[in-house]
Amino acid sequence: MISASMAQQPTGSGLEITGIKALPFLLEKNKVEFQPILIKANLSADSCTVIVHVDGNEPFTFVFKKGVDSLEIPVKAVTEIKIAGLTIESRGMTPYHAKITLRPVKKLVCYILPHSHTDIGYTEIQTVVQDKQVQNLVKGMEIAKRTSLYPVGSRFVWNVEVAWAADLYLNRMNESQRKDFLDAVSRGEVALNGMYLNELTGLCRPEELSRLFKFSTELAKRTGVPITSAMTSDVPGQTWGTVTAMAQAGIKYFSTAPNYFDRIGDILVQWENKPFYWVSPSGQEKVLVWVPLKGYALSHTIGKLSTEFAGKFATQLDTTNYPYDIAYLRWSGHGDNAEPDPAICEFISNWNSKYTYPRFIISSTSEAFEAFEHKFGSQLKRIKGDWSPYWEDGAGSSALETGMSRANSDRLSQAEAIWAMKNPAGYPAAEFEEAWKNVLLYSEHTWGAWCSVTDPENKMTKEQWAIKQGYVLDAGRQSNHLLDKGLIMNEKKGPGSDLDIYNTNSWSRSEVVMIPDSLSKAGDCVTGSDGKLIPSQRLSTRELAVLVKSLPPYSARRLHISDGKPFTAAHIKIGENSMDNGMISITIDPGTGAISSLKSVSAKGINLVNSASGYGINDYAFLESDKINDIRKTDQVKITVKEKGPLVASLLIESEASGCNKLLREVRVFAGEDQVELVNVVDKKRAEINPKPGDWKFAQKGGKESVNFAFPFMVNHGDINIDVPYGVMQPEKDQIPSACKNWLTAGRWADVSNNNTGIELVTLDAPLFEVGGITAVMLGSQTNPAVWRKHIEPTQTLFSWAINNHWGTNYRAYQEGLITFRYALRPHRKFRPSENSKYAIGLSQPLLIKQASMETPVFSGIYPDQPQVLVTSFKPCDDGDGWMVTLFNSSDSSVRTKLISNKNPIQQVWKSNTGEEKLEEIPGNPELPAWGVTIIRVK
Repeated sequence: MISASMAQQPTGSGLEITGIKALPFLLEKNKVEFQPILIKANLSADSCTVIVHVDGNEPFTFVFKKGVDSLEIPVKAVTEIKIAGLTIESRGMTPYHAKITLRPVKKLVCYILPHSHTDIGYTEIQTVVQDKQVQNLVKGMEIAKRTSLYPVGSRFVWNVEVAWAADLYLNRMNESQRKDFLDAVSRGEVALNGMYLNELTGLCRPEELSRLFKFSTELAKRTGVPITSAMTSDVPGQTWGTVTAMAQAGIKYFSTAPNYFDRIGDILVQWENKPFYWVSPSGQEKVLVWVPLKGYALSHTIGKLSTEFAGKFATQLDTTNYPYDIAYLRWSGHGDNAEPDPAICEFISNWNSKYTYPRFIISSTSEAFEAFEHKFGSQLKRIKGDWSPYWEDGAGSSALETGMSRANSDRLSQAEAIWAMKNPAGYPAAEFEEAWKNVLLYSEHTWGAWCSVTDPENKMTKEQWAIKQGYVLDAGRQSNHLLDKGLIMNEKKGPGSDLDIYNTNSWSRSEVVMIPDSLSKAGDCVTGSDGKLIPSQRLSTRELAVLVKSLPPYSARRLHISDGKPFTAAHIKIGENSMDNGMISITIDPGTGAISSLKSVSAKGINLVNSASGYGINDYAFLESDKINDIRKTDQVKITVKEKGPLVASLLIESEASGCNKLLREVRVFAGEDQVELVNVVDKKRAEINPKPGDWKFAQKGGKESVNFAFPFMVNHGDINIDVPYGVMQPEKDQIPSACKNWLTAGRWADVSNNNTGIELVTLDAPLFEVGGITAVMLGSQTNPAVWRKHIEPTQTLFSWAINNHWGTNYRAYQEGLITFRYALRPHRKFRPSENSKYAIGLSQPLLIKQASMETPVFSGIYPDQPQVLVTSFKPCDDGDGWMVTLFNSSDSSVRTKLISNKNPIQQVWKSNTGEEKLEEIPGNPELPAWGVTIIRVK
């Protein structure tokens, strides 16, 4: 805007020119394009008629009214920058002269995506949010119907941000209302997006990611309209396997719109209005990712669409050298869970009738992205790597429930495999679907009330947490029921001294199983069906440890328990603070209770502990606030022998520890096995809570704490690799710009290896790692992108970030009581991700035990013949006609694998997808690219 002080003011008329500005708009008259100049004035007289002259244009006459007034005069559109003279004349007034710069106006098409950001809780209790989002869908359909005859572009379209809202609607409404919904979708008045919830994907197992998009495939079948897009709001960053999961569900477009300022790193700096193709770990799949202006919250900040905003938006695109003439904006109403805003229809109808460009179009996500891809897809960068997410750190504020949720997911996967093995025709698909939804609801990004930290004892805080926690508890009950039901079926129990051991995985398993006392009262002596003795040991917990060797994929083995002495040929040497089974030896530091020495035959006898780091393996590190130089460890350490061998030996380390009533750490080894298991039980004290409920300042910094367990490894020239769904990533190397580097999420394991040797670290309960040191020190609200860690230097040190309460809202302010964190260490020779995953999955999906039935078990199992190909999901088809098998090539080279059936011959194999469709019949030896995922349907 040119101020009046920059030009001679007119005199004698009472007219003051307060500003002149060339607007970045185009309009058309008689097939000639013009661009407007805005003139603002303040008039003290009643009225004033002026004539405006602009070089190269016809004079324009206008009457200013008393007070503040403005006019737009159309001038011929320019194709290059031009400085034009402007004169304003009026009778009895000195002419006003100014220079104005005219710039070419981009013929911009801007798509507007109306939606409601779904926060399941936070501002209101979850049950109220359910009602709101159903009503939002009803209102969205009403507005769309009311505006269906508006000019094209201004007709309302309601984007259902997450499929959960559509699921609620379809379950609550009557048949007539469901038909209205289906009709609205078919007419394009309601647009569906593929993600079930705004999920913290870094917490998800591979099967959870698949389930995150499964409901949308069912919706697409039901409506007859393909769902090719996904929306997520608020959440900054996604785990890499999200690309793979989207592609398997037919999702091509990803509108991700993070919170626009808080705890998002530099995502908006790097990616706002910079669309790109995000490529999967295999390189075979991609999704078009596009972060809109201000994330999802633009409408929260500007309130309404206006000429002023349109001008600012177009100018911003020009000043940032936005290279495209298609853009899009999210419009999420006025707050979270907001109702549809019909005012945009009126604005856009009026705007488009006045201006030709920018042209605004209300649309679906798919329509906007498809138009953009058609025109500019070939110009986009392909970005490959993990978009390490930021908000998953909040899951450490409810560490107990987070561990339970991980176990629920694994239990459901095992239950599905049991049903596939024993009774695929009876598979209760609806029950499994409900259980999986509860698993997903726990990992949905809304953890609690807005006042969860400012006032943790508030009724609203407690009620919302009870519902959130209920998702975990319900999923636990459901998964246990489905597993027990699948194991028992309608079988008659056999002799109480006989047990069946089940392998629900696609590879042979050899490991020690822990049989509960209730199933092993017959004695301590164990024999197989061939009558041969099997190594066993009665533990101090009254469990019976039994060594099961070479149990084939998807099979069971019968054991007989009898009174008599247990048999074990092996031996473990146990000292006051050391253990040695001939394959691996460990020494515990009596001062800290951490492992100071870990030597293995696989690692050629070198000590794998970096003692120079100042930590031992499994060292306890408590951080109060962000005082990184005041980390507290343990005190009054006491080491005793808990299990004496010969099959299982363990040392129990009891100690005092800051933030705890007591810390117990058990270190366990097994005869003949090159591995160590760690069980840490934290009896957590409650953190200091807000002394003045409602005090926002205290919520940001007060009472903050975190619990970390150290894993400082020493592998010469070793690199860190971390397990993510459907892939493996190296910190820094495999992270895309803006990925979080203060902490990372791991699926099941991390690894430090060189070309010849290394060590795997399995984490069963805690998903968060800090790399290179304790780097998770971001307390409360964090709005400055510059303060986040930008690089991860080469290192071999990891910290498991087990517990924290670092947020100032949403997540929990404290947790207390017993929380267990389980880890395992496996030294190895050459790094093979498939071996890492098999070991880690074996720990999270243990061999199953049940009392034997009268009948001899007969099972169906389908598995690959190549060891690097893993089955991540084996389940019956939802329609009962065959099996679904998800194959994952966990290696960096392509492989062709033959499918093996251990019961009936394979008749037909189809390439399939998350929706379990028969896409294409293929041979029974599919080829998988490196890190590739193939879903197949088998009959």
